[in-house]
Amino acid sequence: MQAVTTSSNALYTDLSSYYDLMCADIGYEAQSHYVRRLHQLFGNEGNTHLDLACGTGPHVRYFIDYGYQSRGLDINQPMLDMAQVRCPEAEFTLGNMCDFTVEEPLDLITCFLYSIHYSGGIENLKGCIASVHKALKDGGVFCFNSVEKNKINNASFVRHSTHFDDSEFVFSSGWHYSGEGEKQSLKLSIEKTTEQVTQSWQDEHPMVAVGFDELKALLMPYFDVHVFEHDYDKIIPVGDNAGNAIFVCVKR
Repeated sequence: MQAVTTSSNALYTDLSSYYDLMCADIGYEAQSHYVRRLHQLFGNEGNTHLDLACGTGPHVRYFIDYGYQSRGLDINQPMLDMAQVRCPEAEFTLGNMCDFTVEEPLDLITCFLYSIHYSGGIENLKGCIASVHKALKDGGVFCFNSVEKNKINNASFVRHSTHFDDSEFVFSSGWHYSGEGEKQSLKLSIEKTTEQVTQSWQDEHPMVAVGFDELKALLMPYFDVHVFEHDYDKIIPVGDNAGNAIFVCVKR
């Protein structure tokens, strides 16, 4: 008989050791290479880089290998500890991306995996944008991806499974938006099966809901804003019906 247990613990805090498994199907190299290309096209030719919401540091690892002086910031210390192991030559800082400072201005700031939405609310998002602007050199680039709140399909989930350490894991995630207001959520679940015993965890992360036009309006007082299709193989302007996009913001 299969046993099932559930927990409402926060995934990224209590299950941070599973984070890399949960993200095993993410193309970190392709994402990093794409943003490097964007920085070469729009940037100031510098090589200092900060990755916001860096997690366990896979993007930082690629940027270091590209020759950047790369570092990371995240609100979760256990994941920063893993990032430090992955990138021993980098500096990692525990902090909030909505209110941070740097000692010296930077050439490139990134925020991958839709993590810009972890701002939680519009006022916090404004704080993040202002902090990034202050932290960049003139001509520096802020690059991130975003989801259009009005295009969210609440019934759509991404799901994948993997085997690790004598256990089978099933991960799923999906956006949810009520259709109004500035709050959306990211629903996450993990199932771990070991010797026919299944444990499951569910969590729901509060996120900021924002439309692309609204987001551009928040950015434009600080940056020249370019918006591209969410395609890591091509650099093409975003279409009118896109639900996901990559923003490239150049500090004036």
